Amino acid sequence: MSSIIPGRAVVTGASSGIGAVYADRLATRGHALLIVARRGDRLDALAARLRAQYGADVTTLVADLETSAGLAEVEAAVGNGQLSILVNNAGAGGLGSLAAVSADALERTIKLNIVALTRLSHAALARFREQGAGTLVNIASVMALAPSPSGAVYSGSKAYVLNFTRSLAFEYADTAVRVQAVMPGPIRTEFFTSQGLSDSIFPDSSFISADQLVDAALAGLDAGETVTIPSLENLATWDTIETARKAFMAEIGSGAVASRYRVG
Repeated sequence: MSSIIPGRAVVTGASSGIGAVYADRLATRGHALLIVARRGDRLDALAARLRAQYGADVTTLVADLETSAGLAEVEAAVGNGQLSILVNNAGAGGLGSLAAVSADALERTIKLNIVALTRLSHAALARFREQGAGTLVNIASVMALAPSPSGAVYSGSKAYVLNFTRSLAFEYADTAVRVQAVMPGPIRTEFFTSQGLSDSIFPDSSFISADQLVDAALAGLDAGETVTIPSLENLATWDTIETARKAFMAEIGSGAVASRYRVG
């Protein structure tokens, strides 16, 4: 990302937390911005600050990606004109036992975390193919690898984001289109409090700030990473997971039923 592809950078969920920091950092890198969120007052405040602080070219779009109309509006904006980077940051937690969460709430989480991210990725990649270059960043979560009794839909949706994004990275590996999955652990944002939960679900020592996350994610992008896990110190741990995954895929192609399932 040392050179700027002509066009806007689009950041969803930009009114606070990770999205707001991405908008700030991309503005410092010289990108024009389209920032998207539901809370217009916060978007306007962020846009005013970025213009005053960096002289940034910032446009705001108030939209709810959980609704068909809101998603269609953002999808059209992503597909209209030159696009340098899309950061699919908007997401919902939907935390709690499945029995304690309404089916409608679960569907809203799926619409935001999976449907909106997929459609916006599709629109962005269409633009990138026409342009010959571009960058797609999808915010997944370490919960993609952590099935949870209090986060079945959240964990499942982030597993989708991880596999979806990695698959796209393989598809576009031989092109000038960059694809990155970012996997945050616990971050000091409004993520928990917005759902009526306490940050104490994790120990204090396990949190990093949104600023630290985004700076690490951009460093990973600059380094050419497809998957960036900002709080993972020992990269060999990820390599072990990848080695086991490849061994698993090789072994299941044996063409034979495992001995433990054979009768007689």
